[in-house]
Amino acid sequence: MKELKSLFQQKSSEVAIELKSMLKEKGDVKVDEVVLKQVIGGMRGIKSMFSETSHLDPIEGIKFRGFSIPELREKLPKLNFSEPLPEGLFWLMLTGELPNEAQVKELADEWESRAQVPQHTFDAIDAMPLTAHPMAMFSVAITSMQTESIFAQQYSEGIDKKSYWDPMFEDVMNLIARLPRVASYIYRRIYHNNDQIEPDTSLDWAANFAHMLGNDDPEFHDLMRLYMTIHADHEGGNASAHATHLVGSTLSDAYFSLAGGMNALAGPLHGLANQEVIKFVFEMLEELGTQEPSDEAIAEYIKKTLASGRVIPGYGHAVLRKPDPRFIAQKHFAEKHLSDDKIVKVIWQLFDIVPEILDGLGKVKNPWPNVDAHSGAILVHYGITEYTFYTVLFGVSRALGVLSNLCWSRALGLPLERPKSVTLDWIKNHIKE
Repeated sequence: MKELKSLFQQKSSEVAIELKSMLKEKGDVKVDEVVLKQVIGGMRGIKSMFSETSHLDPIEGIKFRGFSIPELREKLPKLNFSEPLPEGLFWLMLTGELPNEAQVKELADEWESRAQVPQHTFDAIDAMPLTAHPMAMFSVAITSMQTESIFAQQYSEGIDKKSYWDPMFEDVMNLIARLPRVASYIYRRIYHNNDQIEPDTSLDWAANFAHMLGNDDPEFHDLMRLYMTIHADHEGGNASAHATHLVGSTLSDAYFSLAGGMNALAGPLHGLANQEVIKFVFEMLEELGTQEPSDEAIAEYIKKTLASGRVIPGYGHAVLRKPDPRFIAQKHFAEKHLSDDKIVKVIWQLFDIVPEILDGLGKVKNPWPNVDAHSGAILVHYGITEYTFYTVLFGVSRALGVLSNLCWSRALGLPLERPKSVTLDWIKNHIKE
């Protein structure tokens, strides 16, 4: 794809020159303070990474190249559909420029032309037991495609450091193009007796994914466009983005790097939370004996859950201090298309009830819902009831952000990430001094 590749080369070259000059002149400027509770507490909030594609503001939420999610839904090309195409967001993250409809259509066609998955990847998936978690299959599948890495091949043959970005760009384009086919193959194998659905090359990237999952409802196509857009990135410090960047900083190719990021996404404190939310809702409704519980019944169940030492999945976020704009975007979609759905109504009841209860505890910095609090209920409405698959959906989307960041890391020549660790004795001595 000559236009996107050329534009990315131009933009990244300009940033590389500016960064190099800035480091030379202002490299010793202090940007943050680190305290012991951050050293021990997962490096929370330490400003120590460069990520060009998005920025997370505690109040305003995620912004992709300066655009909020409501702005993206308005400004990104829709090609006569109701929701923007994630191809447009990828273009924006990679270049910093909003694409036009022709550019988005060209990118959709380009990904379609690159979407052929090697047979040995399907064989690797088939070799795993059906009891394996879908994320395990997804990670194995991504790693198996490393045989196709252009970067790995060119690096082994000898390539100038200034050209690292080029084969990385090609790997990223190929990998993104293939992920919907891989993910849908896993879904149909586990949950639908391996009754596979062939791609429809007339559809855009997200709609074709929806088709291969088994749902050709135009509303579901639009949901997948929205879902793939709003889950794509959440700045560079979240676990999946950071893991992808860390592996990539060793000069691993896109396949190894993304597999690392997806393994991080599979953790219950990160992407796996989306399956925990709908599981929690189903368990609550089963115990209450109804799909239309009263506010009072939900409130009592929430209080009992908290009193038992458990958390309310889908509520709270490490950075955000307001309702997650991604939750609100899904709520708006649901209000438009499925306002009478009983499970969706329960999600809205939780939205009205849970924050007040959590806030009353006086211990929670952010009592508001995050993106995971709503997505499962909408997916259930459209027939994707197998919640153990939800994190794979998240992973296909998140690949857009972490892989565009990987292109930037190569283009800017960012170094091997190697923070300094300290021992308990070092900490004791430092405190004494």
